[in-house]
Amino acid sequence: MSIAYETLHVSGIRCERCVNRLAAALRSHEGLESANANLMGQVMLAFDDEKTSRDALVAAMAKSGFRELEIH
Repeated sequence: MSIAYETLHVSGIRCERCVNRLAAALRSHEGLESANANLMGQVMLAFDDEKTSRDALVAAMAKSGFRELEIH
């Protein structure tokens, strides 16, 4: 098992309910070890990169209305 760590910036997190909705969107995602979000739109992910990918997690969040932001 190889654990990868990513911090993403996403739109759509404005309140504690949004954080809970994001958690629900990712809860059953195979290979996800942990996900923590804050109200500044940062999502810290730890996942088994043999079972899932960053792109798959971003797609799962997008289905629930959370879009990744490009930070320059």
